[in-house]
Amino acid sequence: MKRIFLPLSKEIIKNLKAAEELLLNGIIYTARDQAHKRLVEAIKKRKKLPIDLKNQVIYYCGPTPTPKGRVIGSCGPTTAARLDKFTPDLLKAGVRGMIGKGRRSDKVKAAIKKYKAVYFLAPAGLGALLSTKVKSKELVAYPELGPEAIYRLKVRDFPVIVGIDAKGKDKTVSS
Repeated sequence: MKRIFLPLSKEIIKNLKAAEELLLNGIIYTARDQAHKRLVEAIKKRKKLPIDLKNQVIYYCGPTPTPKGRVIGSCGPTTAARLDKFTPDLLKAGVRGMIGKGRRSDKVKAAIKKYKAVYFLAPAGLGALLSTKVKSKELVAYPELGPEAIYRLKVRDFPVIVGIDAKGKDKTVSS
C-alpha cells in the first residue's frame, strides 16, 4: 500500500488511480449532512468559513463518544450519496478529497473530474479499527451538532481505496 501525506497536492491527485489502495497520513476533517449544509450556505453567502477547505480531505463521519483513554470513539464512514447535493460546491471551494462509502452521482463524478479531486472509500463496518488510526482529534466548528460537528483529525496510515480518481474512473461500481 502506498503512503500519501496530506494535504493533497495536484501532483499527488493526478498520480492516483481508481482501485489503488492507500494509507493516508496527516489532517482530515469530519463532516456530515448538517455541517455540509452550513458550509455550503456560508459559501453561497460569501461568508468566512470555519476551516480553510483548500486541498483538504473531508471524511463523511460522525464519531461516537470517546471512551476513556482513547483519542476518538468508533469512526466509520457514512454513505457518501447523502452528501452529493453539497459536493460540487465544496469541490469548487477547494476540497480535493472525500472519504466515505458507496457510490456517487453522475453530477459528483463530473465535479470530481472538473475540479481534479478524488473520492476515497473507507472500509465499512470497521469504525473501531479505523479509530486506532486517529492520533489526535480537535473540535473546530459547529459544536452544537454534537457528533456531526466538524473535527480536525490527525491520522496515521488510515486505509482507503481510490473509488473515483481525478480522471473520473469509477471503481465504486463493478465493471
